[in-house]
Amino acid sequence: MAKRSLGCLALIAGGAFALTIALPPLAGAVDSTSPVRDPPAQQSTQSGKPAKATKKRTKKEKKSEQQFINGYKAAHATIYKRHDYARGIDMLKALGHDDNPDVANLIGYSSRKLGRYEDSKTWYERALAADPSHSRTWSYYGMWHAEQGNLLKAREHLAKVASLCGTKCRDYTELKGVIEGTRTY
Repeated sequence: MAKRSLGCLALIAGGAFALTIALPPLAGAVDSTSPVRDPPAQQSTQSGKPAKATKKRTKKEKKSEQQFINGYKAAHATIYKRHDYARGIDMLKALGHDDNPDVANLIGYSSRKLGRYEDSKTWYERALAADPSHSRTWSYYGMWHAEQGNLLKAREHLAKVASLCGTKCRDYTELKGVIEGTRTY
């Protein structure tokens, strides 16, 4: 089943970066970076004319979307600012959006910081299955490989990050620093 369109949320964590979160589509909004859901089959009315397929988001859906965003922000701060990785994982899992690439990636990152390398690998792969162009996950997964001593695989991930966001983006420079041993992350 195709995913709903993506909304963007900018967060600041040691520098600005764009964070894409899978959310219900905004009324009339189209995000060209996300898969587009096939329109529902139009049903005919008794007159033979196609019925309009319109759906407005309810207040409940909007509230749910905002709760997800607020919950993600709180988990993000718990992980990056307070370094409470176990609590952050619990908060992310409680959101009920484990297949969201940002959520899965952050669970993978937190698991790696806790030394749970197999869990971390599983979550990075889950994030990439949800979004194969998620440069932050490629970067973090490259760091995972570097920490495992597999610099060849880490360099492959570095090349992938370069193809996605260039050599000046944060995801690239952080992974490159880890590979070169000039940075820990």
